[in-house]
Amino acid sequence: MRQRRTAAALAALALLSAGCAGGTGGGDTEIDNAGGDVDGSGKTLDVWIMEGTNADATTYFDDLGKAFEEETGAELDVQMVPWADAHDKFVKAIAGGTTPDVAEVGTTWTPEFADAGALVDLTDAVSEAGLDGDLVAGLQEAGTVDGGLYGMPWYAGVRSVIYRTDVFEDAGVEPPTSWDELVEVGETLKKANPDMITFPVPGDSEYGLYPWVWGNGGEVATDEGGTWTSQIDSTEAQEGISFYTGLATEHGFSTPAATTWDEADLSDAFSRGDVAMMIAGSWTPAALVEANPDLEGKIGAFRIPGPDGGLSPSFLGGSHLGVFDTTDDADLAFALVRLMSTGEYGAEWGEQTGFFPGTNDLVADVAGSDDPVVAPFAEQFSEAGKSVPVTPLYGQVQGKKTVSAMLQSILSGDASVEEASSAAADEMDDIFQKGS
Repeated sequence: MRQRRTAAALAALALLSAGCAGGTGGGDTEIDNAGGDVDGSGKTLDVWIMEGTNADATTYFDDLGKAFEEETGAELDVQMVPWADAHDKFVKAIAGGTTPDVAEVGTTWTPEFADAGALVDLTDAVSEAGLDGDLVAGLQEAGTVDGGLYGMPWYAGVRSVIYRTDVFEDAGVEPPTSWDELVEVGETLKKANPDMITFPVPGDSEYGLYPWVWGNGGEVATDEGGTWTSQIDSTEAQEGISFYTGLATEHGFSTPAATTWDEADLSDAFSRGDVAMMIAGSWTPAALVEANPDLEGKIGAFRIPGPDGGLSPSFLGGSHLGVFDTTDDADLAFALVRLMSTGEYGAEWGEQTGFFPGTNDLVADVAGSDDPVVAPFAEQFSEAGKSVPVTPLYGQVQGKKTVSAMLQSILSGDASVEEASSAAADEMDDIFQKGS
C-alpha cells in the first residue's frame, strides 16, 4: 500500500533477485498441512505488522494471540514496524536471512519480495484450506506472480466517488451511472454552485486516473511473454485519460490549483466545504467528518461508473499476509495467516481499521450494510477492484511519478494527451527494459 524505496534498497533487492535460482519461489519451504490441526506447542512465531493502520492493534493482537495459542499451542511475538521504515527493514532482513515467520506486506511490495525468493508460495495451501474461491479478485491478482500466490489477501481500501448529499439534493440531481451522466450532473452542479469545485482533478494522484483508463478498456502496462510493456499510450487509455482530464480542461469542473494537488489536498478542500464530489478512498468519509463535524450526514458515495454503465475498476490498495521462506514451521505460519485473514479475526481487523477484509464472504457482510456510504465502496471493492501492474519494476515507475507527471503536463496545458501519454509510455518502457 505504501511506496518508499531508497536507491540502496533497490540495489540490494535487485542483487537478491538475481541471486535466486529462477527468481520467484527461490526457496524450498513448503506448507504440507494447510487444512488440518497444527501442533505448535512450545514454539513462537515472529510476526511483523505495520504500525498505525489499527489504533487498537494491541487489543487485537492480545486477543489473536490467545486464540492462536488455544488453537495451536504456539505463542506470537508481534513487532510493530513503522510504514516509513518497513521496506528497507524487509530488504535488510531478506539479505541477512533474518525475516520473520509471518508479516504484513504492502500489496505493491509482494511482487518484489516474491521475485527475491523470500516468500512461500501459498497457492496449494489456500486451495487445501478451501479458500481459493473466496479471495477478493483484485487482492489475489496483486499477490500472484508467475502463477503463484505469494500474498494472502488481508485488507484493503478502494476509491469510489464521494459527494455532498445536500448539494446534490438542492440541485435536483442523482448520482450518475455513466460517463455522459457524470458530465450532465457536473454541468448542473456547476451552474447551481458556481463557488464550489464541481469535480477536482488532482494532478498528483495517479490512483484517481486509473479507473478511467481501465473503465475504457485500457491498461497501464501488460506482460507480454515475460516482458512488461506500457499501454498508457494506447487508444483506449488515451480516450480514458482525455475524458478524465477533460473534466477540468474542457468542462471546467476542477480548479487550476488542483494541477499539483495530491489526495490530502483533495480531502482538505472537501472538508472545507469547497467540493461537490471527488474521487476518494473508502477510509476518507470518517476522517472528513472528524475534520469538519458539520459534514455529518451530508456525505454520500457512488461507484465509479463505466462509460455506458456498469463500473470502472478502481485500485485496491492494502496489505497481504506473507509467509517468509526462513520460517522453521511453514504449517504453523500458514495457520496464523488463515486465522488472521478469515472469520472472526479477518472481520474484526476490517471493522477496527475501516478497511475491507480480503475474502468475499466477509466483504459481502459489509456490502449488506445499511450505511449508504459504506455499501457503494464495498460493491466497488468486490465487483471492480484491480491491481497496478504486478511487477517489481512498477515500483520504480511510481517512484519516478511517471503517471503524475503525465497528468500535470496535460492539466497545465504543457502537452496534449497524445504527447504526454507517449512520453510516459517511453519512460515506463525504459524502466521495464533496464530491469528485465
